[in-house]
Amino acid sequence: MSAFRKAAFDVPRVFAPVVTPFNADFSVDTPRLVTFCRWLVGQGAGLALFGTNSEANSLTLAERRAVLDRVIAADIDPGQLLPGTGACALPDAIELTRHAAAARCAGVLMLPPFYYKGVSDEGLYAYYSAVIEAVGSADLRVLLYHIPQLTGVPITPALIERLTNAYPHTVVGIKDSSGDWSNTAGLLARFPGFKVFPASEALLGLGLPLGAAGCISATANLQPGAIASLLAATTLEARTTWVDQVSTIRLALQAHPLIPALKAVVAQHTRHAGWARVRPPLVPFGALAASTLLAQLEALGFAMPGLAQAGG
Repeated sequence: MSAFRKAAFDVPRVFAPVVTPFNADFSVDTPRLVTFCRWLVGQGAGLALFGTNSEANSLTLAERRAVLDRVIAADIDPGQLLPGTGACALPDAIELTRHAAAARCAGVLMLPPFYYKGVSDEGLYAYYSAVIEAVGSADLRVLLYHIPQLTGVPITPALIERLTNAYPHTVVGIKDSSGDWSNTAGLLARFPGFKVFPASEALLGLGLPLGAAGCISATANLQPGAIASLLAATTLEARTTWVDQVSTIRLALQAHPLIPALKAVVAQHTRHAGWARVRPPLVPFGALAASTLLAQLEALGFAMPGLAQAGG
């Protein structure tokens, strides 16, 4: 077991839901993805492969398994990996979670099944419990993924309490993508020691003093080093400076359709236009919108140091 994996969630960490590059035929450009993953790790970020901003739910199970295998085969420590394994179909979630656990990933990030709405806590407990029991690994670490504005299926405090009581060494945290700070603050207060990851670095100034575990953020694809520096800051002054910097970039990006905007920025900084591709039904960022955003970021002094040299 890697040293990182042993302590993966012991200190505040930033994880990037890694954006997925596609070839012209919309197949995954795995070599380019691996290069980008190496750059992110070198900047101090862990890799939340197959997150929302990875277009995970536009990927097949076979693609997700193959990508994870290729990333690990590229000598990226699996202890840096927090792949998304939630799925609508229970057998798919079991397969993906079993594969990640066998690969010795630091943990998995699990959406609830998101097609049926009005699902009860009883049904969600049965889903998560069935995955955990089927995988049957003492090393499995599960972070729940709360993003009700997309799933329509909230993860309630009552469900968290039931899961952590039943699986205290397995269900260890949550990514709160609700955008509702009162929910994040409530989770931090109610579940001390439970790893609560806000989905925006802009909330870290509020979250870290209350025990936030870091962040799992879309814009960690663009500013992993700055967020890692924020989390490592040892003084309030330094932390405040970093919060202001990363929040400014976050706010600039979230004013746009986030996935196409992220990929347009990566395309610019890797000097590879193919990065701007998204898999349908998403559509690429428009040229005018991209030009405006890139000019705004340039005026803010934004950079992705070393990415072009890395061959991303």
